[in-house]
Amino acid sequence: MASRNWGIIGGGIMGMTLAHRLSQAGHKATIFESAPEVGGLVSSWKMDDVEWDKFYHVILLSDFRTRNILKDIGLDDKIEWVETKTGFYINGKLYSMSDTIEFLKFPTLNLIDKFRLGLTIIVASKIKNWKKLEKIPVTQWLKKWSGNNTYNKIWLPLLRAKLGESYKKTSAVFIWATIQRLYGARRSGLKKEMFGFVIGGYKTVIQSFKKTLIDEGVIIKTNYTAKEVISSNNNKPQINFTNGLCEQFDEVIVTLPASIAAKLCTSLSAAEINRLNNIEYLGVICVAVLLDKPISNFYITNITDSEIPFTGIIEMSALVNKKYLGGKSLVYLPKYVVDKDPLFNEPDEAIKKYFINNFKKMYPWLTDDNIKFAGVARAKHVITVAKLDYSEMLQGVKTSMPHVYIVNTSHIKDGTLNVNETVKVAETKLEEILN
Repeated sequence: MASRNWGIIGGGIMGMTLAHRLSQAGHKATIFESAPEVGGLVSSWKMDDVEWDKFYHVILLSDFRTRNILKDIGLDDKIEWVETKTGFYINGKLYSMSDTIEFLKFPTLNLIDKFRLGLTIIVASKIKNWKKLEKIPVTQWLKKWSGNNTYNKIWLPLLRAKLGESYKKTSAVFIWATIQRLYGARRSGLKKEMFGFVIGGYKTVIQSFKKTLIDEGVIIKTNYTAKEVISSNNNKPQINFTNGLCEQFDEVIVTLPASIAAKLCTSLSAAEINRLNNIEYLGVICVAVLLDKPISNFYITNITDSEIPFTGIIEMSALVNKKYLGGKSLVYLPKYVVDKDPLFNEPDEAIKKYFINNFKKMYPWLTDDNIKFAGVARAKHVITVAKLDYSEMLQGVKTSMPHVYIVNTSHIKDGTLNVNETVKVAETKLEEILN
């Protein structure tokens, strides 16, 4: 394709990756971001004297697409790798489940249950054709391989924690993709899975990525909220903004969530709008807590007790050296909910109180004196629910509007939401468009 002028709506990792690859292919690109800064879900914030990511993120050794981006922007030598541990909170008690011996000693499951749990993970890690799993409910698949006892004690609480009641309509691709991600490095010949982070968190990544884009000639316009995308008289797509300005391009890519893209692109067909509006998202409400001491040596603590409101505990300081966090321990308490959940309308103080009171139940020694900061971050469109035959329901990247494309995280058909999958969608869908 000859050099074209591209407009990209949305300045998250998706939009930035698209602009980067377009620039490398000899095209011009302009990113429009409604927030004051690019970054989207990987944005950072200030927690007193510490600045780190609003939501928790981790890099796996097998995240080759993310690592290629980091190489492009000069940060591949700024990744630190750490072997982490995993915990479970069951019936009011904490257990480690980080190696084979701990797995065999794990309470609440008998030996047959443990064998079937292990078998489930092995079977999922070996499956190549994920399309077949799209036709099987995740509940049915897990019961078949793990049995009812393991399903009820381990899988069901984890499904509820991650998907809310949406687990009932989710296909087995969800659990397959989760296991595939965690076992990806082992399949690529690496002895064990290590978790990594960039020194300074995603703030460092976004700053370097932004500098690289500007050096490549990409124009970045922040505080620009798109109002609509229309086809102009000369058949070029035009973006109208809420500030009254408008710009025309040869090609436009919308990276916003499906239902927002449907409202934005005014001339889509009824069938396209229907497909976009049928994509179901889960949002996240995440309380970040800075503590004066660590709570455990687990990076992830999975919670199977239904009375605890959050999905799990991510202790970032079990991964990130505390010297990068002002000597403090950073913990995330996330809860995944449908975008219409009333919790989204609760004030920050009420959410903090609700989450921290339950946090203290899990760790009774915790007092208010230990808590140096607590903040609430929210995002309404985070994970798409992988329903049965999900990939068949999706709107393609090309639309009925000439030279207008929609590329977003709903196109993650065989993975779980993370930065690597976002980069993969941007790169593979851009190839599709350019070809």
